[in-house]
Amino acid sequence: MKFPRNGKLLWNLTKSSLAQESQNGIAKRVLPARYSTAVKSATSEQPNLLKYHVLPLEETLNRFMATVEPLLTPEELEQQKAITAQFLKKQGRDLQQLLEETGSKEKNWLAHRWLKAAYLQYRSPVTVFVSPGMTFPKQNFKDSHAFVDYTARVIFGLGEFNDMVHADQIPIVKMGKNELDNSQFGKVFGTCRIPRKGTDEIVYNPSSDYVVVIFRNHFYKLQIYNKQGKLIAAKCLGAQLENIMLKETKVGIPYGILTTDSRDNWAEAYELLSDTPSNRDALKTIQSALFTVSLDEGTTLKEGEDVDELILSLIHGSGSKVNSGNRWMDKTIQLVVNPNGNVGFTYEHSPAEGQPIAMMMDYVVQKMKDDPNFGQSGSEDFTPAQKIQISSLNKSVEQSLAVAQQNVDKLAQDLQMKVLKFDRFGKDFIKKQRLGPDSFIQIALQLAFFKMHSEPAAQYESAHLRIFDGGRTETIRSCSNESLAFCRAMQDSNATDQVRADKLREAVMSHQMYAKLALQGKGVDRHLLGLKLMAQENRQPIPEFFSSPGFVKSSHFRMSTSQVATKYEAFMGYGPATDDGYACCYNPREHDIILAISAWRYCPITDHLKFAKILEQSFSQMKDVLENSVTPKSKL
Repeated sequence: MKFPRNGKLLWNLTKSSLAQESQNGIAKRVLPARYSTAVKSATSEQPNLLKYHVLPLEETLNRFMATVEPLLTPEELEQQKAITAQFLKKQGRDLQQLLEETGSKEKNWLAHRWLKAAYLQYRSPVTVFVSPGMTFPKQNFKDSHAFVDYTARVIFGLGEFNDMVHADQIPIVKMGKNELDNSQFGKVFGTCRIPRKGTDEIVYNPSSDYVVVIFRNHFYKLQIYNKQGKLIAAKCLGAQLENIMLKETKVGIPYGILTTDSRDNWAEAYELLSDTPSNRDALKTIQSALFTVSLDEGTTLKEGEDVDELILSLIHGSGSKVNSGNRWMDKTIQLVVNPNGNVGFTYEHSPAEGQPIAMMMDYVVQKMKDDPNFGQSGSEDFTPAQKIQISSLNKSVEQSLAVAQQNVDKLAQDLQMKVLKFDRFGKDFIKKQRLGPDSFIQIALQLAFFKMHSEPAAQYESAHLRIFDGGRTETIRSCSNESLAFCRAMQDSNATDQVRADKLREAVMSHQMYAKLALQGKGVDRHLLGLKLMAQENRQPIPEFFSSPGFVKSSHFRMSTSQVATKYEAFMGYGPATDDGYACCYNPREHDIILAISAWRYCPITDHLKFAKILEQSFSQMKDVLENSVTPKSKL
């Protein structure tokens, strides 16, 4: 471990935590402002949640045709119209009937199918391709003891958040008149993927009472609750973390790096590792933990690239020679703490979306900010951390380790990241223009792509479906005729700023309308997926519609985007969805916008640094256009 300088450990064994705002009060404060709260439980039944519907086929196909128009040539559009009309009359009609029959029997026909199709059957590594990184605000650890103390208090805070979930203290929020499903909060602690050939499994252990600490590739079981179920004080957790660090002077075998590989490679290695009862017990102990805690080896940060390195270290661990082996990528929550001040979550996406993870971070950061003595009020009755032994290193496992190391090193080399903090304005300016901040940012991304590549991009933005029981996500298709018209106007030297501003407002309004529909479960992508799955489940041929120009082009999301909001200087990041595209996750704050932009090094036509510069220019140009035009009068 590398630290700026040494120091003394000052465990204060006498102070108790200051009286502070209740946990429930903090939870309400970290909820997004656009939602209202209701005092109901997070884990109890929510009978008012909606049943997930099956939309009329014609409605979905009409909306689909509107989304593909800006992406197709006139010839392709005519071809698509014919294919879509044929699909509506014949195969689509039959598949719709099967889907309606299925939907009538299930509260949410999509949820378990989405989990399986989008995640458990996905064979690429969860590293980069599935699991995002979520940063905490940057820390400045003066010595190893500050590092340990901070880590222990975060563990305590996450335990407290877990207690809130079990005690039904997370408020249920409403979107309009509809309650939002809170079940995802109960699915992140104690959850783990299990690698299997073809289709993974997912296991839930919500009653777990320990975490697994990973240090120099060694695994330790650390109880965070005593026998009476009370959280153990941070000072006691910290003392055990320090003992682990003192014991392990050598780097262990990087079994964790196996979890970074493709799912089938990892499944094969997993079977080899599971060949003895002791190893099976060890693996189950890791899988059943509430979450893992990676105490990383300190790395030196390059000036100007520290924030880029922060998110990359969370996404993939920076390679086999750095910290990629100090992970267990199957765990839903991995807390990663580096002596260089880099802190955050790596989270496996299968059971939950990003906002609950961000809320968890907000809660812990807020508690630690409000109370310098946070974590001291817990129990001092603890069980010493126990080492978890994995001992099956045969030739086949050695080969799997070598392959996994090679593959994660290539991933780490290929993924490029630029974190842009745009500080000319934030949500405040956008809202003063009577525009929605999210839609404004989405149109800016469209403009940047168009300016760079001279064509529009199919652009994915995730929208939650939490008004439905067990709801996950729908796709907001951000590319529209209106967004393309705006991009063209911005590139047309003859267009006035008034014309450009009008088209910007039209593009933003178009996006807002689609986003509203998506949040109501009226997008096109999940319905079309359901129809395709009906064909597969009933052993019918896949219709030509699913290989048509419009479907293929509009599903090839060269822009993969999402908003994960927090008031702190923190953000989420992940890898692109296509070889020739970008990913962009953003956090719009009142006076700035933080964006994590990624692309693949091997793609000759993408450039994450150039894209970031053009995006910055696009934001500024959009501001200038609005300020140089007449704002429409409010209808109120």
